Amino acid sequence: MTSNPKKGLIVFFSDCIRWSLSGGVVFYIYLAVLLALMGAGIYAYGHQFREGLIITGMSNIVSWGLYISNFTFFVGVAAAAVMLILPAYLYKDKDFHEVVIIGEGVAVGALVMCLLFITVDMGGPLKVWHMIPGIGLFNWPSSILTWDVLVLNGYLALNSLVPLYILYCNYHGRKPVGWKYMPFVFLSIFWAVSIHMVTAFLYQGLPARPFWNNPLLGPRFLASAFAAGPAVIMMVLIAIKESTKYPIDTTIFFKLKRIIVVAAVINLVMLFSEVFKEFYTFTHHSLSAQYLFFGLEGHDSLVPWIWTAIGLNILGTLLFAFAPTKSGSSYLMVAAVSLFTGIWIEKGFGLIIPGLVPSPMGEVVDYAPSSFEILITLGVLAAGMLVVTFLIKPALVILSRYKEGIKQPEADGL
Repeated sequence: MTSNPKKGLIVFFSDCIRWSLSGGVVFYIYLAVLLALMGAGIYAYGHQFREGLIITGMSNIVSWGLYISNFTFFVGVAAAAVMLILPAYLYKDKDFHEVVIIGEGVAVGALVMCLLFITVDMGGPLKVWHMIPGIGLFNWPSSILTWDVLVLNGYLALNSLVPLYILYCNYHGRKPVGWKYMPFVFLSIFWAVSIHMVTAFLYQGLPARPFWNNPLLGPRFLASAFAAGPAVIMMVLIAIKESTKYPIDTTIFFKLKRIIVVAAVINLVMLFSEVFKEFYTFTHHSLSAQYLFFGLEGHDSLVPWIWTAIGLNILGTLLFAFAPTKSGSSYLMVAAVSLFTGIWIEKGFGLIIPGLVPSPMGEVVDYAPSSFEILITLGVLAAGMLVVTFLIKPALVILSRYKEGIKQPEADGL
């Protein structure tokens, strides 16, 4: 092993880049599609940067749209990595320990998307300096948004540095030293809950928006995150199982299904509890819910979306719950995509838009994202998928070699 740690790091990162870019024809087509979507997003963002948010479907009434909807959802996806971290590190579950790095890679990709969605929603990167502690006007600790910035960036650091240390040790054929990273693992468990609860508090603390003034909002954020997040991780694991030689035991899918079912059922129970509260004793504070579920004053653009979301939520939950022996990739993928899509709609458009309609002055308007918003959103999603791909690919190579006891030769600078 080299006595020069800088040289070791250089070789480590160069190998990771090489492994990230290696693959067959299908992989390069996949990369080309992602890069094309990112290019389209950059093109659309160029128009938004020059002309401002006027090119989006947002208005002075519906001031949060597709960007913030996706931000809210992917904060939950990032937080859901804790559902692998807890059993893997705290309860020493060997099955989850095999794939916990993959879950953390998904969390990092989701956090990158969250930060990009915030950046594009602010109108441009030149405004981001306002959110940097010590440089911008941070309004800490009075502003909930500043807490959100702190917890998101802190969670990103934890989910980046801990796996990096573990993989670096495995790359050298060493077992990671527990005391060097386990305190940060336990801190990340607390941090995962905090990032989504603080995001919920952003909405819950706005007194002029009765649709969000719900004590169940924070717990529902966690329940939906712990259903949709593992569903995303399951989709990634299925893709890895079908396209690589990395061994993924079927037991992992059974355990993930249990987690998903419990969280999905709790999420549905809370959803129906909210619906009962809104409509059993109908008041003017229930107008947002009426707009969402049945339409208001002829405005009903969200009605088909929310009922589709509820249907997909129920379908995904039932597929996971009532076929415990089903472990086929196609079956699990359909169930995961159904649940993921349902929660994405319900937690995105179904949460953000009704909170703004009607306005405190009683104005009712419909919101539909513009083509530029859609292109920018697709570009951000593609960037997140690219990050996840470039994190997971070298991780799989390193973990496979470590399991097989293969160490890099001295000639590689190790």
